[in-house]
Amino acid sequence: MDILNVARQSGMTIVLDARIGQQEYHSVHSSVAALERFAALIAAAKQAEAKEQH
Repeated sequence: MDILNVARQSGMTIVLDARIGQQEYHSVHSSVAALERFAALIAAAKQAEAKEQH
């Protein structure tokens, strides 16, 4: 699961703060509503993953 992609889909803003070698450092900014959408998307993905394992 690409967590940054899920955050973008939720309406969060992802900012690249630094790149040191191959490591990237990001900040994530959002409203509470976007955070709630993010949590719902993660929960749905986990539930779908659990169904696939059965």
